Amino acid sequence: MSVTRFEIRTREPLDGGAPFGDTGPYERLDGVMHFAVDPADPANARIVDLDHAARDDQGRVAFEADVTLLQPIDAARANGRLLADVPNRGGRTFVAYNLAARDARHPDDIPSGDGFLMKHGWTIASIGWQWDVVRSTGLMGLDAPVALEDGHPIEGWVCITQQLNAAAPEILLSDRAHQPYEVADLDQADARLLVRDYPDAPRREIDRARWRFARVEDGRVVPDRAHVALEGGFEPGRYYEVIYRTRTSPVVGAGLLAFRDAAAFLRYSTAAENPAAGRIAHAFALGISQSGRFLRTFLQHDLNLDESGRTVFDGFHIHIAGGRGGEFNHRYGQPSVTAPYGVGYRPPFTYEDTVDPRSEATIPGLFTRLRARGGVPKVIATNTGTEYWRGDAALLHIDPSGTRDLPDAPETRAYFIAGAQHGGGQPPLSDRSPIDPAARGAHRFNITHYGPIFRAALVNLERWVCDGVEPPASALPRTADRTAVPRERVLDVFRTLPTATVLDATRLATFPRFDFGPDSDQVATILPPIMEAPFPSYVSAVDADGNEVAGVRLPDVAVPLATLMGWNPRHPDTGGGGQTMPLTGSTVPFAATSAERARTGDPRPSIEERYLDRDEYLSRVLDEAERLAAQRYILEADIELVVRNAALRWDALVPTPAV
Repeated sequence: MSVTRFEIRTREPLDGGAPFGDTGPYERLDGVMHFAVDPADPANARIVDLDHAARDDQGRVAFEADVTLLQPIDAARANGRLLADVPNRGGRTFVAYNLAARDARHPDDIPSGDGFLMKHGWTIASIGWQWDVVRSTGLMGLDAPVALEDGHPIEGWVCITQQLNAAAPEILLSDRAHQPYEVADLDQADARLLVRDYPDAPRREIDRARWRFARVEDGRVVPDRAHVALEGGFEPGRYYEVIYRTRTSPVVGAGLLAFRDAAAFLRYSTAAENPAAGRIAHAFALGISQSGRFLRTFLQHDLNLDESGRTVFDGFHIHIAGGRGGEFNHRYGQPSVTAPYGVGYRPPFTYEDTVDPRSEATIPGLFTRLRARGGVPKVIATNTGTEYWRGDAALLHIDPSGTRDLPDAPETRAYFIAGAQHGGGQPPLSDRSPIDPAARGAHRFNITHYGPIFRAALVNLERWVCDGVEPPASALPRTADRTAVPRERVLDVFRTLPTATVLDATRLATFPRFDFGPDSDQVATILPPIMEAPFPSYVSAVDADGNEVAGVRLPDVAVPLATLMGWNPRHPDTGGGGQTMPLTGSTVPFAATSAERARTGDPRPSIEERYLDRDEYLSRVLDEAERLAAQRYILEADIELVVRNAALRWDALVPTPAV
């Protein structure tokens, strides 16, 4: 086994030893897991540059990762299930099952929320995997090995893309304030700075004399290997690409091995230093957003078998990842990058093989290699409108030609959460991001809370793996029933709403075919890439209110108080007119009264025309929640939660009548 040591640095009761239902109290263990892997082992063969890293006297490559483990203090009360959490940019994500949110200001805290996972006896491991996370901030990461050539880090070309929400004199060579790929030569003459106005716009090159590898400090331009300063500054809304040579060369894909082997150790090792020894019968993986794209890449590279040939994970919950992968196993990979267009935009999109309609070449699926070797897990994927509107989620289940729906692979289910945005939402209504004050939407953000669907997916996955109970049927936009339509058709509906700002369809990201060079599976040599005609982009059709008709429709959509979308135009103050604000959706409330509706010319019936009063509204919400529970898209135990959420949204959107 590649784990050489689990160095536990702290061990303490969770939440001061408070009990979680019948499971009782939990303990929290934080430490570092040490690995040593053989690059020649076939199980590790897919990891780019692993064979370029330094080796120990046994020919192995060493690295280490942060690990947090939560487990019942009483081993007899554990449920035999391991949930392996893929941290998102260093932050633990499993707390979402507990209907809790991690606090970016205090990343080391683990909020228990309603204790859902703990009450059910899960063993939970968060495993650091991302090389560029700044671990000293309390975020979880990886100490990756370095790819070497002649004893030195490999030098080569990298492209960094930034889109700002506010003007700035400089940009960091990392889009998430992580460790950057530093420039090899401050005076590199053939480095390039390109700008485009929207994703598919023509690129313009900025004269090399106008910019420097530097930062601006007290009005002075100071040479700096991690920043670029531009004469006149960078403008909001535009896409800037910096193409340069770097000597930073981590083995990015070591994070995939850390995730695999840490989970395999906890599941299978009988060593005394494994605190979970003997507790784990089944293992599951959770990935949200970036972390979900990580899991898609994990499957693509057939990593679900460890060095001993054992299946590591029985089930995957891949949430809001759409049809994308990411830069998780690539020389100069940028795990956090989200701006178009990078290596993570390439196929595969779906689980089984498909055919590229232009070249007639076979596009291997995420399961193709695993089918040949064994170890295919059960997978449940959940997505929102945001992943469809960015252009990729429909490719998960619609043929690349855009002409037909694809059947589920036998091991998969997929659910579209109608009327929701990427990260879920809640009142009060606001058009400003709580994370970046400069990030602002033209509409107020989406307030749909989809937590009940999210955690029902885990329960359905667990029952499928452990008890053989089939999950509910996939619920998706389909071409066959015309609930999957081009984005332009939906925008036509929004042009009739006087209170809505409409996107410019020509300025939205697409999913092109790319040419990054002959060795693009390992390193991109054509930067920026050559882009060809895009794959089709489909979204859910909408009803007369502008609400999505496909997928799983919570009462927020089925008994609406507003039009709820998975997209939000950028606010004019942030530039990028006609484009979407990343990862956000919109709430466009109905008029409260018929008089208000007539005054604004809103074609959507007002709230007073739809519902007699709050009680009648909540009665209809209850009926919808019970229907969803009967279909197993939400848990019966969460019906009351859905009704409470609806009451909060009524109070937020419906004015209290004057006395």
